[in-house]
Amino acid sequence: MMAFTIAARELRTLFLSPLAWSVLGVIQIILGYMFLAQLDYFLMMQPRMAGMEEMPGVTDLIVAPLFGNAGVILLLVTPLLTMRLISEERRNRTLSLLFTAPVSMTDIILGKYLGVFFFLLIMVGMLALMPLSLLMGGALDVGKLASCVLALVLLLAGFAAVGLYISALSNQPTVAAVATFGALLLLWIIDWTGGAEGDANGVLQYLSLLRHYEALLKGLVSTTDLIYFLLFILTFLVLSVHRLDNDRLQK
Repeated sequence: MMAFTIAARELRTLFLSPLAWSVLGVIQIILGYMFLAQLDYFLMMQPRMAGMEEMPGVTDLIVAPLFGNAGVILLLVTPLLTMRLISEERRNRTLSLLFTAPVSMTDIILGKYLGVFFFLLIMVGMLALMPLSLLMGGALDVGKLASCVLALVLLLAGFAAVGLYISALSNQPTVAAVATFGALLLLWIIDWTGGAEGDANGVLQYLSLLRHYEALLKGLVSTTDLIYFLLFILTFLVLSVHRLDNDRLQK
């Protein structure tokens, strides 16, 4: 399938640029510091919680907050990775070469999406190694850890889909990055308004990325949250295909 060929090319291009290595290094340093800070907090609180009947575990006090912080940090970082996917092709006037190639618009979009998504999966894998290291010194709720990993994977898949679509709309990677960050931030805080009531408040809560992400971080894997993320990703991928198809017809 041509989509995987394009994805491999995108992933190789990412690793040939200093941006990818810089992002990996900086993210690991920041999240590593946060992991150690949460571990220190847990060790400090452990004597105080000794007498509690339902004492929060390692997963609740270390893993879930770590993945919660990772979601916020990667909201800032993902636009830097997706900004050049289509907009750079348009700026360099190489988009027409893609249109003349024997590849469908769907394959082009899926290939570019999967390329950046595989890179994001590498970051999730490196992050997951941190809580897994706790198994050497104690117990860990593997089920909740799996739920946290699933939550971050779905969240980043959504981030990448939005970033790809906005990159398909823009001629400048920098503009695409700023617009993607603005769109993701809006979807993150969309239900923070206190003025909405009734059905309107329910709609805003359903649209909020944060609400669905937090539910999965608590280990509550529901079909509602899974369907939300799948529809979210699919919607922006379909919009990206339509945008690229319109560009092709205008050439």
